[in-house]
Amino acid sequence: MALTGRLFLFLDEIDELPASEGLESRIAATITPTLAAMGYEVVRVMIQGKQTPTVQIMADRTDGRLIGVADCEAISHAAGAVLDVDDPFKGEWHLEVSSPGIDRPLTRTKDWERFAGHLAIAEMSIPIEGRRRFRGFILGVDEASVRLKLEDAGEVTLPRADLRRAKLVLTDELIAASAAQAGVSHEGLEDDPEDDAPAAPLPKRN
Repeated sequence: MALTGRLFLFLDEIDELPASEGLESRIAATITPTLAAMGYEVVRVMIQGKQTPTVQIMADRTDGRLIGVADCEAISHAAGAVLDVDDPFKGEWHLEVSSPGIDRPLTRTKDWERFAGHLAIAEMSIPIEGRRRFRGFILGVDEASVRLKLEDAGEVTLPRADLRRAKLVLTDELIAASAAQAGVSHEGLEDDPEDDAPAAPLPKRN
């Protein structure tokens, strides 16, 4: 799939970018306008490996429907074309696209808000009261922090600037809620082989 030019949208038309830094943040910002115009949103960008880096893009459909293999392929071709122009790496690199899955990472304010009441795990880059890992139910979120009701009693407020990573915990309640949002049966959401299937990696040479 070839793109004839870079596509830009007004900033207020684009959802909050996922929390990331450095080159990952640059790549997320670069591909977001194109994917937003196609009806997708970026959940997370990760770079794995150094000699031949792999850019892993995790994306969602903006209409709330389940993302499948065809979606991943469309995202892969479009994002790959944009990044070929942006030229983030020297030499060969790879691109992988996948859905977030049910136990998805929590990278944006809207993710925390959408799954309020569900169980999550948060890992901190800086210890809070001597611990880095917290597991609890999502109580609330704002730009600066998230609040969890801990499984081992009590509540905690975690500064988002110090969050290393956070994700949902797979529970029956989460599966049922995800199925209801997607408009499919509980069993269909668990058994659909396309739900988390990534598109085949595409090698890129600059």
